[in-house]
Amino acid sequence: MVVPIHDDTPRIHGRPYLNYGLIAINAIVFIWQAAVTGFFTNEQATRDLFLTYGTVPDLLFSNFPASSLNIVTSMFMHGGPAHIIGNMVFLFVFGDNLEDKFGRVKYILLYLGWGAAAALTHSFFAASTGDGMVPAVGASGAISGVLGAYLVMFPRARITTLVMAFFITPLRLPALAFIPFWFVLQVIFVLIGDTSGVAYLAHVGGFVAGVAVGLVGRAIVLPQLANLAGKGPTFKKPAVKKVRPKIEDVVPDSVPEVIEGPDYYEVIAEIRGVSDASEIEARYDPEKRAVVIITHGLKKYEMQAKLPDSAANPVVEYIQYLNGIARIRLTR
Repeated sequence: MVVPIHDDTPRIHGRPYLNYGLIAINAIVFIWQAAVTGFFTNEQATRDLFLTYGTVPDLLFSNFPASSLNIVTSMFMHGGPAHIIGNMVFLFVFGDNLEDKFGRVKYILLYLGWGAAAALTHSFFAASTGDGMVPAVGASGAISGVLGAYLVMFPRARITTLVMAFFITPLRLPALAFIPFWFVLQVIFVLIGDTSGVAYLAHVGGFVAGVAVGLVGRAIVLPQLANLAGKGPTFKKPAVKKVRPKIEDVVPDSVPEVIEGPDYYEVIAEIRGVSDASEIEARYDPEKRAVVIITHGLKKYEMQAKLPDSAANPVVEYIQYLNGIARIRLTR
């Protein structure tokens, strides 16, 4: 078993409070479920609860759209401790960066949309195979959408995982390896007709919806091609003219964020157009009580990150750069 515990994609817009809120809501609902069902020992109470608040395909289609609310309520219910712990670990690791990328409002709408896509995918299949009265619960479908969008939006990210076999071994894997491997497993379980009670087809539906949103998101943020509108195709080879690279002074779009730890400061700065960390220089200016950040290359940035007045000549320990985000660690 492979469990993700951390990713190296930094955030630039502060803490992911909405993602934390989703985790908290799931935890509160689970505690309520455990109280109502005697920690799932009362089978009748458990079944009644899932039939009332879960997604039941036959009831969903026979009473639509009134029954559509069950799609939402089912996303916050789980069938046991392992179910909710696994889901919340994945949501904690991958959801924060999507909240950071899309913003809170878009993120919650997308999260619910991915969950709905997963529920409908599962429901159509279950209703056609005679399992239409079996309730489906869990955030897995929505979180599968999170994984799909994350793969497209942050393909170069690296995921720290725990590989649990004979020993527990930490391992850093590229997102392009970890997430597709997870998805292939879901497809295999669908094809072999796994009977464990897990709605693997919901995972597939949510993941595909997440990938679709990620592709649209990347298309929107990519720069548009200049002078394309109104021009027909041309096959004339353009004249090649040697020009000197233009060095551009850039005004930062955002103020660097400072995170204070027990024995360190960490500065998160958005720096676009830099090839790697070797083009970034950072030093502490005691007079300004700020970290001065400058870049060397075609893109010239100069910015400051104000540190607390209590800072006493912190020293730059390292600079990391990935996906347009610089992370600068200073030791006190």
